[in-house]
Amino acid sequence: MSDLAKTPEKSEAPEADAAAAPAAPAVDPRLLVREEGFKGYLTEFTRKVRGGELGSLPVVLGLIVIAIVFQTQNSSFLSASSLANIAVYSSGMGIMAVGIVFVLLLGEIDLSVGSIAGVGAAIWAVLQVSNGWNGWVAIAVALLAGLALGLLNGFFFAKIGVPAFVVTLAGFLGWSGFQIWLMGKEGSINTPSGSFVENLTSYYFEDKIAAYGLAIAAILLYGLSQFLDSKRRRAAALPARPTSEIALRTGVVAVLCLVVAYVLNEPQGARGLPLALVLFLAVLLIADFVARRTTFGRQVFAVGGNAEAARRAGISVDRIRITVFGLSGLLAAFGGLFLASLSGGATKSVGANNTLMLVIAAAVIGGTSLFGGRGKVWSALLGMIVIQAIQQGLNMLGMASEIQYMITGAVLLAAVVIDSLSRKTQKTAGRA
Repeated sequence: MSDLAKTPEKSEAPEADAAAAPAAPAVDPRLLVREEGFKGYLTEFTRKVRGGELGSLPVVLGLIVIAIVFQTQNSSFLSASSLANIAVYSSGMGIMAVGIVFVLLLGEIDLSVGSIAGVGAAIWAVLQVSNGWNGWVAIAVALLAGLALGLLNGFFFAKIGVPAFVVTLAGFLGWSGFQIWLMGKEGSINTPSGSFVENLTSYYFEDKIAAYGLAIAAILLYGLSQFLDSKRRRAAALPARPTSEIALRTGVVAVLCLVVAYVLNEPQGARGLPLALVLFLAVLLIADFVARRTTFGRQVFAVGGNAEAARRAGISVDRIRITVFGLSGLLAAFGGLFLASLSGGATKSVGANNTLMLVIAAAVIGGTSLFGGRGKVWSALLGMIVIQAIQQGLNMLGMASEIQYMITGAVLLAAVVIDSLSRKTQKTAGRA
């Protein structure tokens, strides 16, 4: 009887000791990967690809294929003048695509960006050219008008509850009519010679120090941001990139930046650094900082991932949605000034035709998900370069415009298919 009474005490003792022992701290798998060196990174890369985390890999591989194919067909494809044209023609619609990236992060769509771009160009032209306003004041009013139209779209979507597709489709039609009304009977207003809008796509910094200086500044900024980010993560006891990895990444960026600067400066026919590219990169940097480093940016991702969860977490979902559509309108109006510069003035067709489709395609091709909550601001740059590179290459080969549309459409479809398959793979792997 006494033995039976003692038996439970002996069996419970190990359990008590186990409960009292401190739990072993969990080791972040990223730390183990980095301890293995190159092999660890290769293993981690393979795991991510198999798990559907492709990132920018498809579009980078696509750009390499595009460059090889068109360069073999025409040796001038990678020339200074060709690359400068790609940069200039990418800038206006690329800036508009930045706004679309934010909208897509919410899991929504904005079909009115082309029309708002046309309204922005029309307001600037009417005020500066037809009414003699100061150029900078006219530009400011045009940008504010784009912001106001975007906020109006966001208000009807967030506060009234009208689906974003319907609201912006109505805006696509309504703002197009407003643009035509603003232009009046003339139908077109030429860009004043020497004006800032004209210089947007025609001015080049011919001094070599401009391109090389911008490249060096970009290298230093990237390296410093990587170093500070690693320092912050270490201070918070989080996994951080080792110095060797930061140096390698910065080295790769340095090679790319310096090669681009050399091509824009040195070869025969080079005109220097385009102003349009500088402004496009400035918008990208500011937007990337907002998306990744501010509370607003994190809230955009949260709302796009799960709006109801974001609301219960205390995020003002309506405010985020209205602000994002306002940002889209602002950048659309800015892009409209680039389009007016390229066409030689404001016309009734600025922002029309395939502008809307190309802008949305650029964001999606660059890697921003149509399903919301996933993407990067730099998608606008990568996607627009893909589109303009295809168009530039086909133009140099003398292909008809309908062929360009078909190929661009195929590339867009491929990007959406890759995104859909990636999401399915992530769900299967338990990472979505």
